[in-house]
Amino acid sequence: MKPKRKKIVFVILLTELVAVLILLNGCKKSEPGANETSTVTNQQMAQTDTPNTPDNTTTVEQTVCPITGDPIDKNVYVEYLGKKVYFCCEDCQEKFMEDPEKYLDKLPQFKK
Repeated sequence: MKPKRKKIVFVILLTELVAVLILLNGCKKSEPGANETSTVTNQQMAQTDTPNTPDNTTTVEQTVCPITGDPIDKNVYVEYLGKKVYFCCEDCQEKFMEDPEKYLDKLPQFKK
């Protein structure tokens, strides 16, 4: 391979590496680790009993992001299994969609 061609290939590979690292970096907020204390309180995750149908079933209100535990942005959500799941940012929304089942236990709308 010619030296000029090697340099071009190197620049392309380096550019792709930087792009991948930027994508993997994702949300600047960190997910609480196993050894960290979560700042989510029971009150934040509590269900709100509100009549919404004639049979008086209850609705729940999600107030924190299932990924980071930060307050949600009502404009950032996905519908999963017929229920809206809210997030603090779009990066967390993408992370949720990679493995939704991993976060269901953190969501009051999926608790039985």
